[in-house]
Amino acid sequence: MSDSRSHPNSPLVKKKKTRGFWPPIWLRIILLAILVFTLWMRISDSSGDRGIANVNTMMLGMLVILLSTPWFVFFSGYSRKVRFGLPLLVIIGLVAFFNLFRYQGVSGNMIPGFALGAAPADPALGKARRDAGAAVDLRTTTPDDFPGFLGPRRDGMVPHINLARDWRATPPMEVWRQAIGRGLSAFAVVNGIAVTMEQRGDQEAITAYDVATGELLWANSAPGRFSHLLGGVGPRSTPTISEGRVYALGALGRFVCLDGATGDVIWEKNLLEEYNVTPEQESANVMFGRANSPLVVGDLVIIPAGGNKGGRIASLVAYHKLTGDTVWEAGSRQISFSSPRLAKLAGVDQILIVNEDTLSGHHPGSGAGLWEYPWPGHTPRDGSSSQAVPVPPDRVFVSKGYGGGAALLQLIPAENDPWAVKEVWASHRLLRTKFTQVIIKDGFIYGLSDGILECVDLEAGKRVWKAGRYQHGQILGVGDLLLVLTESGRVVLVEPTPEEANKVLGEFQAVEGQTWNNMALYGDLLLVRNSQEAAVWRLPLAGGR
Repeated sequence: MSDSRSHPNSPLVKKKKTRGFWPPIWLRIILLAILVFTLWMRISDSSGDRGIANVNTMMLGMLVILLSTPWFVFFSGYSRKVRFGLPLLVIIGLVAFFNLFRYQGVSGNMIPGFALGAAPADPALGKARRDAGAAVDLRTTTPDDFPGFLGPRRDGMVPHINLARDWRATPPMEVWRQAIGRGLSAFAVVNGIAVTMEQRGDQEAITAYDVATGELLWANSAPGRFSHLLGGVGPRSTPTISEGRVYALGALGRFVCLDGATGDVIWEKNLLEEYNVTPEQESANVMFGRANSPLVVGDLVIIPAGGNKGGRIASLVAYHKLTGDTVWEAGSRQISFSSPRLAKLAGVDQILIVNEDTLSGHHPGSGAGLWEYPWPGHTPRDGSSSQAVPVPPDRVFVSKGYGGGAALLQLIPAENDPWAVKEVWASHRLLRTKFTQVIIKDGFIYGLSDGILECVDLEAGKRVWKAGRYQHGQILGVGDLLLVLTESGRVVLVEPTPEEANKVLGEFQAVEGQTWNNMALYGDLLLVRNSQEAAVWRLPLAGGR
């Protein structure tokens, strides 16, 4: 009698399962679904922000790796050498990469950057001029002064300078270039003296330079170092120069008034101590560091205050500019990264401020609230950085990144009650300015929307054109032209016109490296800086100013 157990066709004989070279059908379906979702997310603009889309794409890529690796190593049909050798090579390669290259932070579109070698030490401060007190005169003003963030009117416009349009015939000339400490601060310039903020080791410094030579005139330093994995290192705010004094806010809340001649402290506040905020609470409330630039109005210097919900909190605080005494506090909204601005709207002087989740107007003398408008945001996640822009006689333009878009509002005054705010138009797809500003010219708005220059009809709220991938840089209106500073440090001269998209007239490489800092223009001298170097360029002028 034959043994059926030995017969090859016997049901008692189990066939050895063959390992496949392709993932099982269920895994292929999951991977295909991830691919389709990724393509839909990027094409449909569902996230509303290119940076968020890039982060989501990277996370989905990691999910694909996590799902595929166990199958490849333990269940695929490849040889043992391939199944275990390939992941081992990848791990060795990653270890070697991160030992050879250093992380440099992310771009405005959230793309990580790496550079070969160890991180360089912060440059040491040069020796300040001994006779700086006699040499530094910030009390004398000139028509070309650029005394603070975005210029004298905080609008990013220099209307009295006319630039030459042909940079091939008369190219910009470099005056000086030198290393500078890290930070996102820009220059404030008065009477040929440029003041900025920078990180020098474990010291946060306020520094004054000779615009003509780059010579360090004085420095005021205090212990403190702000650092964030995404936002980088150093101070963010731009100092304000007024009547010979310098007002500056550090990333960690040190707010000072300095003697502009020497850099000596006249008075000093610690906003975290003033509002009973611990460093841990501050990190949660203002994740990327304080970036607000002080505003001087009459005898007051005004700055967003902050605090904690349920505790002491103020959207704005006004100090007497000479003594540092508190004059008033206003609002109870958490702060954003935006800066206050003075405007006259509906016949009333007021301070405009973009808070964490609202936009509001306040009386300059008392801080009393005139009106408030919801402007959604969460400072740790999708904070507001762009300024509110007055559009006389009674309108306000506001914009932001992270899918927030833009809106034009009309203010309707009331005698006793808060003013009404009417939405003229709003769009999540227009002017996603993230951490840059807009220029309004001849009824059109120009700004970097997710890094692309965009022109929008102010009255209609309709896009006219969108072109020119400058990434997350900054813009400055000079005469009837625009200077666009790209994220890579190039300066581009653009004629803003609704008739022609991105009409480029000339360009040059101003500084090397990632550049998020704003520009300053003092006469024909353009001051540009980032976290690596600072430079001054002489721009060719047209026949007159």
